Order: sequence, then C-alpha cells, then structure tokens
Amino acid sequence: MPSIGSIQLPDFPLLLAPMEDVSDPPFRYVCKQYGADLMYTEFISSEGLIRDAIKSRKKLDIFEYERPIGIQIFGGDEEAMAMSAKIVDVTNPDLVDINFGCPVKKVVCKGAGAGVLKDVDLMIRLTKAVIRSTSKPVTVKTRLGWDESMINIMEVAERLQDVGVAALTIHGRTRAQMYKGTANWNYIAEVKNNPRIKIPVFGNGDVDSPERALEYKNKYGVDGIMIGRAAIGYPWIFNEIKHYFATGTHLPKPDMANRVDVCKTHLQKSVEWKGEVLGILEMRNHYANYFKGIPNFKDTRIKLVTLNKLSELVEVLDACKEQSFELPV
Repeated sequence: MPSIGSIQLPDFPLLLAPMEDVSDPPFRYVCKQYGADLMYTEFISSEGLIRDAIKSRKKLDIFEYERPIGIQIFGGDEEAMAMSAKIVDVTNPDLVDINFGCPVKKVVCKGAGAGVLKDVDLMIRLTKAVIRSTSKPVTVKTRLGWDESMINIMEVAERLQDVGVAALTIHGRTRAQMYKGTANWNYIAEVKNNPRIKIPVFGNGDVDSPERALEYKNKYGVDGIMIGRAAIGYPWIFNEIKHYFATGTHLPKPDMANRVDVCKTHLQKSVEWKGEVLGILEMRNHYANYFKGIPNFKDTRIKLVTLNKLSELVEVLDACKEQSFELPV
C-alpha cells in the first residue's frame, strides 16, 4: 500500500487531478462520493496568496469529508513559494502539492508550472523552499519534459526524491504537447522501475475507462492513477474502475435519475459555496458533461445554461427524470 508521509492510501489509489476552474469543493464533493481516494484543490498562485487575492484565498477552502486532500500551489519565485507554503500550512491540508506541469502560457511565461522543466535547478530550489516552509508532506505533479528533445523526467524524479518529495505524479506528455496527442506512459514506467526511486509514482494522462485503467495498472506498474478530464461530469468513473478491478465486470451506467441527482447535488453545493449568482453561472460549464451523448437534450441544456434561479434549474433537472431520453451505452 502506498503512503505519503503518514497518509496511508488504499492498495491502488485513484486520484482526482487538480484542474483549474473545475476541481473546486462542489466538484470534489461528488467525486469523493463516487470513489476518489485522494484529491487536490485547483492550483493556487503563490503570488496571489501573498497578495491576499480573494480568488486565491477562496481556493484554500477544504472540508473534513474530503480528507486526504492536498492543496496545490505554483510559482517561479522561491520566496513567494516559501511564504505561500506557510499560508497553506495554517489551513491544515494533508499534503502540499507543487504544480510543475501546467502548460498554459500565462503560467509558463511567469517561469512557473511546466515552465520550470527548462530549469531543473530552479525546480529543485523552489521545491526545497516549500519543503522547508511546511510541516506537511510535499508532493509534485509534473510532465515528461519541455518537449521531445528535452525529456528529463528521470533526472527530475531522482532529484526531487533526493530533496525530500514524498510522492510524484507524472503526466505522460511534454509541455509542447499541451493536452494533444497521446500520453506516453513508457517514461512513467521507467521512473517507477528505476531502483533509485522509492517514493510512490502516480501516472496521469488518457485514462478514461475501467479497461484502460486496468491495462495501464498492469502494463506500467505505477502505484496509482490520477484521473482528470474523464471525471468532469462523470464522477462515477472512480467506482466503475474499482468495481472492474475487483470483479472484471462493469457497473451499470448511471441512469437519468442518477445523473440528475448527482448534477443537482453538484449545483446545490456550488450555490452553497459560491452564492447563488456565481454558483449558477459557474455550474453552466458542467451540464454538457453530465448529459453528454444524450440525443435530443439540446433544448433542456439551453434552459440549464440560461436560467438564473436555483428553484427553476432544479425544476428543469427533475423534469428530465420524467422524459424518455436515450442514454449513451
């Protein structure tokens, strides 16, 4: 069983990826209900935390039922990362995670996220600054390298372990790939099979079904799998994978009533956490995923993304249970 510091994880944990504008407490709530073993906050800017930016501070909200949970920070300045780690420490997460993998331009341009893959010495200095400033285990999420000509994940993994990182999650793409192409798990397996590496290694990228999860578990020997995009609007994926691992059979797909109930829970948690206006507005990004692949759903979806009152939205959702929509297989 893998452990991160004193955090004991299940035999083969399934992790929910930290995703910007997705992995907030309402989304994490439904993923936890359906089997996510370890979750992370959205990534939080170290500079934003120090400036007391309201959006950054709000992302520090964690709840007891979410544990174990990690707060993920990013930045390119040692002092800012150290100070933000101290701020995070006060909120008492189970671990602190550093994002060295985000490929988006506005992050990379600040010498943070995947931008640090071009300067491993800086990556190590930033990591040491965080480790020195928190009492919590520190983990890292990163990518294979900057581009195909600069795949340096083995050096990165060894050096991160040497300075005290407690676990490593590797997304099987380079920064240049962004989210395109196919994730290359062979490099992740090389890190896991390196006799020098003793810390847990989790793989991330392209796991979107129980079959693929089992194939990657067996083929690449990782300690667990992190799931990102496949869980958006489909939190059932965690329990589906666990059931398939245990029995070799598939759980029934969620029916319309189940989809509606989980979507409603997500919506209600969103309103509780963000207030009615913002909670309803930000929930609009999720409806298409909850009801993906359902023919003749367009008119309902238009209502869901235009109505502004919680009671009206709940009414529209409840009405879906009475209609005979054809569900994807």
